[in-house]
Amino acid sequence: MLAATLATILAAPLAAREVVDAAAPSDIAVTIYRDPDRASDEKLERSNPRGLAMISETRRVTLPRGESTIRFEGVAEGMIGVSAIVTGLPGGTIEKNRNAALLSPAALVDGTLGNRVTITRTNPATGQQASESAVVRTRADGGLVLQTSQGFEAVRCSGLPETLTFDRVPAGLSSAPVFSVDTRSDEGGTFDLTLTYLAWGFDWQANYVGTLREAGAKAEGDEFEMGLLSWLTLVNDNGQSFDKARLQIIAGRLNVESDYEGLADPPVAAPLYLTCYPLGSTSNGGIPMLEPIPPPAAPPPPPMYASAAPIIVTAERMKGYDMAVPLAVTAITASEENLGDLKLFRVPGRVDVAAKGMKQVAFLNKDAVKARLLYQARCNPGNWIGDGSNPAPADMLLVTKNEEKKGLGIALPQGGLTHYEPSPRGERVAGSTSLRDYASGQDVELDLASSTQVFARCASLSEKGQAEGRKWTAMRASLTNANPHPVTMRLQLGWAGRLDIRFPGQKVVVKNGWQTVELTLPANSEKNLDWKLRDATAR
Repeated sequence: MLAATLATILAAPLAAREVVDAAAPSDIAVTIYRDPDRASDEKLERSNPRGLAMISETRRVTLPRGESTIRFEGVAEGMIGVSAIVTGLPGGTIEKNRNAALLSPAALVDGTLGNRVTITRTNPATGQQASESAVVRTRADGGLVLQTSQGFEAVRCSGLPETLTFDRVPAGLSSAPVFSVDTRSDEGGTFDLTLTYLAWGFDWQANYVGTLREAGAKAEGDEFEMGLLSWLTLVNDNGQSFDKARLQIIAGRLNVESDYEGLADPPVAAPLYLTCYPLGSTSNGGIPMLEPIPPPAAPPPPPMYASAAPIIVTAERMKGYDMAVPLAVTAITASEENLGDLKLFRVPGRVDVAAKGMKQVAFLNKDAVKARLLYQARCNPGNWIGDGSNPAPADMLLVTKNEEKKGLGIALPQGGLTHYEPSPRGERVAGSTSLRDYASGQDVELDLASSTQVFARCASLSEKGQAEGRKWTAMRASLTNANPHPVTMRLQLGWAGRLDIRFPGQKVVVKNGWQTVELTLPANSEKNLDWKLRDATAR
């Protein structure tokens, strides 16, 4: 009796899980992590971004009693399935799956193999259309053969216009990527679930525009005020949009060990390539094994966004303006939070992160940043001051401190900076550079350009260069300032700990690893300064 009961149970088919579709997201949060391998001066890759995003969606689902499969349609095609977590399920997760194929002509054919479709042909002589039922007898890879009342026929090989009509979409196919989970609910009911996952194909960077308020405020030691506007540029290379999302940005370099690009295997929407046979109808003896006509060329890639509107800007379409040009805008201010060694910026309001798109959000606008210009030159004791070489242009630095007293006091993510100065003919570019991540409280020094007015020649007075051992080497710095106002010059004399420095009348301080002095060059002046150095490591 027991054996018969067990046999009956084993022979009975397992009940299929009911498939239920989760509703569209009622709330979306997108947190974008910058490509950790992209340098601060490296261009943002719009066509192949290599950053990550953490996407969190809230969806409602009604579950039956027992086991069921929940489908989340419309997830990012760059979804990293192994990272997905679903919370809010009453019975937890039994299994997770991701669909491998999207709805496409080839998938329709493969999913209808052995089933009936309707083929409609147009007679070129009469223009009349005729429809008949047919059975799909081959898969989509290598051609499409139908069985009609006339026999076996290769589709679209007669030269007549032909249309296939499918009465249903095969099970498991969707026009958007789908993630599914198997679960169990003893009571059933309606639940709000949260799906959180990592996705590949995102990136971001900051772009800064600095604008000097008044011309001529560059005297030695004088600070000037400048406006600083920052645009946050986002890239989403996925085919899915995330509308009205709560946007967060992570600044800093994320330590990535896993091959997330390899794990983000996007689903495939395969095209249908048709293969024709010279004999046309194959009703008289099966399909002849003849050389097929090569498949047509792959369709061209979808057009990129028109150049007239390549970027969506919060609250305003820029109409083709260069984003580096200073504009009167009202910028939102992102709130800053600590996330370990990283910084998290929450962008106020809701943002549409469009599919295959680039978007800019003005997230920082400071109109009274106090800064100063500094000129910098480096001394080389291995060179001889009398070798006839021409003086070199000094580097022009924009210097400030990232603190509230200077008009800042918020972490500055890495990005590019374009600096503008007023002129009788309007704003003109004074320099451009890139900046690394700067935390609040740090000194900010940005290399703008080589000067055309300040030059330096700094080398040994001895034809033999630096003396050996503990002997002192006499050095000279020949400096020229052609500006009609004084400037501040910083001389980098040598690496800290490697050289002893004696510079009469100046205080030597360590800055960025260099022993340096800062001095004033009067307007329209030339100055020679003599000093000494020796090897601090010699015995």
